[in-house]
Amino acid sequence: MSEHRPKEHRPKDKPWMMRTYAGHSSAKESNELYRRNLAKGQTGLSVAFDLPTQTGYDPDSELARGEVGKVGVPVSHIGDMRALFSDIPLGEMNTSMTINATAMWLLALYQAVAEEQGAEAAQLQGTTQNDIIKEYLSRGTYVFPPGPSLRLITDMISYTVTTIPKWNPINICSYHLQEAGATPVQEIAYAMSTAIAVLDSVRDSGQVPAEEFGKVVARISFFVNAGVRFVEEMCKMRAFVQLWDEITAERYGVTDPKQRRFRYGVQVNSLGLTEAQPENNIQRIVLEMLAVTLSKDARARAVQLPAWNEALGLPRPWDQQWSLRIQQVLAFESDLLEYDDIFTGSPVIEAKVAELVAGAKEEIDRVQEMGGAVAAVESGYMKQQLVASHAARRARIEAGEDPIVGVNRFETTEENPLLADLDTAIQTVDPAVEAAAIHAIKQWREGRDELEVEVAINALKEQAATDANLMDATLACARAGVTTGEWAGALREVFGEYRAPTGVSGVVGVVEAGDALTAVRESVADTGDELGGRLRMLVGKPGLDGHSNGAEQIAVRARDAGFEVIYQGIRLTPDQIVAAAVAEDVDVVGLSILSGSHMELVPDVIQGLRDAGLTDVPVVVGGIIPDRDAAELQAAGAAAVFTPKDYDATVIMQQVVDAIRAANGLDPQAA
Repeated sequence: MSEHRPKEHRPKDKPWMMRTYAGHSSAKESNELYRRNLAKGQTGLSVAFDLPTQTGYDPDSELARGEVGKVGVPVSHIGDMRALFSDIPLGEMNTSMTINATAMWLLALYQAVAEEQGAEAAQLQGTTQNDIIKEYLSRGTYVFPPGPSLRLITDMISYTVTTIPKWNPINICSYHLQEAGATPVQEIAYAMSTAIAVLDSVRDSGQVPAEEFGKVVARISFFVNAGVRFVEEMCKMRAFVQLWDEITAERYGVTDPKQRRFRYGVQVNSLGLTEAQPENNIQRIVLEMLAVTLSKDARARAVQLPAWNEALGLPRPWDQQWSLRIQQVLAFESDLLEYDDIFTGSPVIEAKVAELVAGAKEEIDRVQEMGGAVAAVESGYMKQQLVASHAARRARIEAGEDPIVGVNRFETTEENPLLADLDTAIQTVDPAVEAAAIHAIKQWREGRDELEVEVAINALKEQAATDANLMDATLACARAGVTTGEWAGALREVFGEYRAPTGVSGVVGVVEAGDALTAVRESVADTGDELGGRLRMLVGKPGLDGHSNGAEQIAVRARDAGFEVIYQGIRLTPDQIVAAAVAEDVDVVGLSILSGSHMELVPDVIQGLRDAGLTDVPVVVGGIIPDRDAAELQAAGAAAVFTPKDYDATVIMQQVVDAIRAANGLDPQAA
């Protein structure tokens, strides 16, 4: 008789935390979605906040126009937080909040609501992303300059390590670095450089006794990306584990191996999801998930998967359920969790890990020689490296060197029944959501004690001007009914605001021009000669959408094509874009919007240009824009609309030239 136990009796490891990144429209609707997801077997919550909440604005701010409830849930005050977690016991829940510049504020609201529910702060479990360095480099929801931002992170860590000891106060986030173009080496190096900057700041603040510093290290978590090159990505995770253990032992003297453990959550690569043949995204998601689950020694503690249709628009609850079921099948039906690490001792894996570790150490040393992560942000070094890496990646895709099935390889396809009715294949946010939120916040302000609010805000500003820890003052603001915009506005008065380097200057997108780019350069030059000067292109990002990768790559390729490019970065109002177009005497305006606010903001820019008399300046638009919306934008005056399926930037440049010629009454150029 065999001594081996039947497979079904083999003990399994505990699965990772299963989350779905979710939130939209309103606190009430998001609460209903969360409770449905938990009933389906989801084991934790991952909250997506809308852009006004992430950047510290109330729904009635000018900059919030078109953005309310679009990419997440609006949380403007403690009343919204109560509604968001109604009937969800926060003392028992594990909640991840993707929030950075306003992380202290959202944590204070969460703690205050949990205490109203009867929970104690020490019971709370979860994570605030709170990694502002990567916001300067990729995601763009920063508010304050690097110094004050790091101070807020330091205060939160120092507070939570004693008051909310089960909370992860920061999720150092390499996820968005990869989406901004980072190679695996850069992703590891810049994440570790951020961790060093944060830990040095906490240590040097004196808020945590030296003998307690291991507890700080133990609560540092990471949030990573996993691309479709899943063997390399798995090796990347093993490299992360090795480097973190070395840094925490050698730089910070942490002796407890448990405190040095590399703890991370993951969302697999949304950047690699395609609009063309989107059904292929399912197998991409599965392969990417294997990168962070196959290796037991480097397995994720929490996983959230994107939905197959994210390149088309906002996923529906059914789409999110599909992604959850992928996790559940792997965890509960397969034998993955029955074995120790299956790669231990593999010479191939060990060699790749060693290569990644060596490259990352070299780049970490380079950043440290510059003065650390903050200095490398302020100088523009890290941003420029990411823009250059992303430009190189785009060039490989356009050349067919990096195959993408359905995009630059195997493009012939049958009709996709999942897209038979595209309007129902994605979820849309009711335009009335924004008006309702504006009305609600006005009612909130009218119903609160204004004196209590004034006292709380003044105390916050007074303490912000000192080196006091700001968590207590922030909690007082939360309990008094202060709004998100008021809390951030008070700190803006003290700390000021910041515009990060764009990283575009000095980056060459295409080293050697092929026939296609050479032809576009000639087209740009000839059209400029006909109009009496070099063609000038303004690349603008209206609204609060900070995902600037696409805008940066268009700016780089436009310059490669011979345009003079004006790119002023993120977070501009339509009026500011129009003013720049007038001041810079541009020939074309290119707008990039990924947050879903295109139907509000693009027409505002078009009308503003008309009002300014610039009827010969065409507007071209890029973003995640459904076909129906694209048709409406073109009817409103947009000369062209580009979406993720338009991956060849050189082809886009020729279409931009065509739009300029048409707007100026020039004959089409011969093909």
